[in-house]
Amino acid sequence: MTVAVETGLWQLDTTASTVALRHKTMWGLVTVKGTFGAVTGQGEVRPDGSAVGTVTLDATTLDTGNAKRDTHLRSADFFDADHHPEITFAVRGAELRDGDKVHVVGQLTVRGISRPQSFTARLIGSDADSLTLDTEFSVNRDQFGMGWNQLGMIRGLTTVAATLRFVRTAA
Repeated sequence: MTVAVETGLWQLDTTASTVALRHKTMWGLVTVKGTFGAVTGQGEVRPDGSAVGTVTLDATTLDTGNAKRDTHLRSADFFDADHHPEITFAVRGAELRDGDKVHVVGQLTVRGISRPQSFTARLIGSDADSLTLDTEFSVNRDQFGMGWNQLGMIRGLTTVAATLRFVRTAA
């Protein structure tokens, strides 16, 4: 069964959406988790059922529960939030396939560096006025100029987990 999503313009519901990171540090012994406090976005579902849009994260709002670590993550060693305060994902195409699976293709920009990124999301809720997507995918931070790795403590990929709720906007 394929779920139909209403065509038109959609706005991210910032109060019901979350974007979080997970990364193993200390030689894989410790998992650091963080959440972005400010996430915005919008999109359009076209008459053919495909979708385009943008999700923007405020890099200065990353909270890992450790103020010293958060300051370091915002520094030039990582997100360089003073020069690049926004992380954006521009959705070039999203298509509902195989029931609740959404194939998403786009461009991820971190620290002013853009790279193609694709992943599968799940449509976990949909009605005439709202839709909710849930996804988890991996990002190689080295591709975005975040190669800082003192004593080889940080290895592997960063996992991004997002639950994004969109609401229809008035036409």
